[in-house]
Amino acid sequence: MSGAGKKVADVALKASRTIDWEGMARLLVTDEARKEFATLRRAFDEVNSTLQTKFSQEPEPIDWEYYRKGIGSRLVDMYKEAYDSIEIPKYVDTVTPQYKPKFDALLVELKEAEEKSLKESDRLEKEIVEVQEMKKKISTMTANEYFEKHPELKKKFDDEIRNDYWGY
Repeated sequence: MSGAGKKVADVALKASRTIDWEGMARLLVTDEARKEFATLRRAFDEVNSTLQTKFSQEPEPIDWEYYRKGIGSRLVDMYKEAYDSIEIPKYVDTVTPQYKPKFDALLVELKEAEEKSLKESDRLEKEIVEVQEMKKKISTMTANEYFEKHPELKKKFDDEIRNDYWGY
């Protein structure tokens, strides 16, 4: 196996071990997001499996004697010499150092957005509970009870009445 192919396969294997799939799945809220996440995980697993099978095996050595018998030693020796002279260049990663700082900055931004989103989600859940309670009580609620929960509206209406503003 070539050194670069083996390195790619090793990196993919390490990456698959460090991904917290269950932790990420717990953060998903909608069914559509869960479906897309499952598709992403399947695609990742397929690519990882392909990398492990294709690049983790050494190629079978060439049986030069077999070809010498059938073709002739002169031609086979010429091919063997050419085959042995092939040097596969080592992969030098020049892309990762360029994008690593950008990626790290995006991770920080992602964490901030996640915290902000969770806070907003909590606020909205509380608001939903309040609205549901209000919906249950609205048919029997008096104006005073409503104004106790919304003093800013009471002040607005009192100001309008005091200023003799009736909306027309």
